[in-house]
Amino acid sequence: MFIDTHAHLFYPNFNGEVDEVIVRALQAGVEKIIVPATDIASSAQAIDLAEANQCIYATVGVHPHDTKEWKDSLIDELRGMAKHEKVVAIGEIGLDYYYDFSPKDIQKQAFEAQINLSLELDKPIVVHNRESNDDVMALINKYYEKKLRAQFHCFAGSGNDARALIEMGHYISFTGNITHTKADNVRKVLQSVSLENLFLETDSPFMTPVPHRGQRNEPAYVKLVAEKVAEVHNTTVENVAKITTENAKKFFKI
Repeated sequence: MFIDTHAHLFYPNFNGEVDEVIVRALQAGVEKIIVPATDIASSAQAIDLAEANQCIYATVGVHPHDTKEWKDSLIDELRGMAKHEKVVAIGEIGLDYYYDFSPKDIQKQAFEAQINLSLELDKPIVVHNRESNDDVMALINKYYEKKLRAQFHCFAGSGNDARALIEMGHYISFTGNITHTKADNVRKVLQSVSLENLFLETDSPFMTPVPHRGQRNEPAYVKLVAEKVAEVHNTTVENVAKITTENAKKFFKI
């Protein structure tokens, strides 16, 4: 059985189809799905999905793209939502310098405020990092001795970065991009990360794996991610499923 640790099922292109998407996921061996929020509204949507579906868990947080109107008072809203029994993390949070959607200083302020909330509530964080590696690593290092727990989703850093994060007790996850023809560098990093430090994810509706690339991604396709992980690590899909599921259950306390 698999756990898809990252699927944005509240996106509009799932409207009217969520039930069918969940059925296909269960039929593909997906035991649980974690739905990470990107702002206050989607945090509430993720909780609603978790309340309506036994297999779904939620995270709450504000994505760097949505921090342009950040106010520290939003922490009070997130704190209240994070106390829901099916909220397992603070996220998706982090930094993104690829798009110019939010000023860098505001992104950093929001990221750090939400890190502090996670420590206050003893919940892990789900980290987004795009073209912002130096600043992300600096912030994560800053919180090393405070026992921060983090998932670095859709990992695009170097092997050295991965090793440093793992040494700090964090986890790495890769998406369907590891199945793409030109993703040799990503697969090389994946090969350097042991299964004991990995989660599976789809990042639905994005990062669709081969042979469905170009279509909307969905949690059922996490099996394709697992198959590529097994190939890269020269092991069985069953072994990948067993270890990554145990990792996710322990990390997210589900």
